[in-house]
Amino acid sequence: MPKVASNGVELEYVDRGNGDPLLLVMGLGGQLTSWPEGFVDELIAQGFRVIAFDNRDSGLSTEMTGPGLKRRDILKVLLRRPVTSPYKLNDMAADAIGLLDALDIRQAHIVGASMGGMISQEIAIGWPGRVQSLTSIMSNTGDRKSGMIDPKLALKLRRQGDPNPNDREAMIEQSVELWKWISGPTFDEAEAREFTAAGIDRA
Repeated sequence: MPKVASNGVELEYVDRGNGDPLLLVMGLGGQLTSWPEGFVDELIAQGFRVIAFDNRDSGLSTEMTGPGLKRRDILKVLLRRPVTSPYKLNDMAADAIGLLDALDIRQAHIVGASMGGMISQEIAIGWPGRVQSLTSIMSNTGDRKSGMIDPKLALKLRRQGDPNPNDREAMIEQSVELWKWISGPTFDEAEAREFTAAGIDRA
């Protein structure tokens, strides 16, 4: 897959289809391959040019130097507690705009999932003229009164800790367990396991 230089980082991306450009922005820890293939195929069938990419620190895009965020830091963010981070959501929004610039796309439909929805909102705030439409999926506006993490899930995340990055099976098990917690009654464990393993092996 190709890469582009954007905002001081290199972004791995895929560009498929023709028609109105549609940028898919994945959430925390997700990769461009995290978008279900059937979903992307349907968007293309509906006449969209679909661009998906790995955010910085995800997949095959630039891995940032310096201390990374731990699971406890992610929990702090979800609970609206201060965390010192090497970059912010608006930096990631600027990455996405740089990708559109590199592809000579003036305006696009923006679709973001989870943290990708937050990045997409930052795109709409900072570059409103670049946004043809905005779709924010299972995301949050930053309003403390809505869209907050379930306290039971927050406690589970805190207890779970970080897996050994050299233990592939432990990483798969932990990720599948997380998907089980946040998914609905139609959760498919075999599909989640296959999807998770593919993502770990890719990155």
